[in-house]
Formats: sequence, structure tokens, C-alpha cells
Amino acid sequence: MPSVFPQLFDFWFVVPFLLRVLLGVIFIVHGYPKLFKNFQGTKDFFQSLGLRPAAAWVIFIGALEFFGGIFLIVGLFVQLIALLMAINMFFAIALVARKKGFANGWEFELTLLVISLALFIMGAGIFAIDVPF
Repeated sequence: MPSVFPQLFDFWFVVPFLLRVLLGVIFIVHGYPKLFKNFQGTKDFFQSLGLRPAAAWVIFIGALEFFGGIFLIVGLFVQLIALLMAINMFFAIALVARKKGFANGWEFELTLLVISLALFIMGAGIFAIDVPF
């Protein structure tokens, strides 16, 4: 079936840029409170999941999400960060979200996982530090 907007195929290279900016903003918003607003609450939650030492996990996951989100937006180490984010979301689903069911449960984490995998495969796209010269 022919495309309704075939001229848009010429702009495929914009897609990774849009995805990484979206993903970066989402992860910054989720990582910031772990590190700077509710460290103790997040630590207690991680401990309840059996993640020990909980403080180290909070620092690691919070830093991955916050600083990784910044790296995604500027386009630095995109494939590595995207792979780590996909692994992060896999464990978020396995340890927490799956218990809530799919709808209003783990569909958000699954979406972030798939976007992360897409960026891992496609790379940074335009307007990125990673783009080879």
C-alpha cells in the first residue's frame, strides 16, 4: 500500500533525535527525585525490593536516569545509555510494575524499554555529539 505522505521518508533521520529528547526528559524527571528530593524514601523502597545495598542502588539508578537523560538529550554515548536504560526498564517491569498488570501497570515501562532499544539500534540521529564527522 502506498504511503499517504511519502515525502516524509526523506526525514527519517529526525526520528532518533525526537525519541532521545523525549526519553531524556522522561528519565531526568524520574531520576532527579531519586537523587535530590526523596533519597531516603527511594532507598527504603529499593530495600523492600531486596536491592542491597539499597543506597548504592539508588545512587546508581538515580544517576543513570538523571545524568543519562542529559546525555541522551545532548546526544552523548547514546547507544550505551540507551542499552543501560533498556536494562533498567526490564528490571523495573520484573521487580515492580508487572504486579500491577499491563494497563495502568507496566505499559509505560515497556514503552520506555522499546524506545531505548530503538535508540540502541539506530544511534543518536541528528544534533548529537555522537554523530561521526
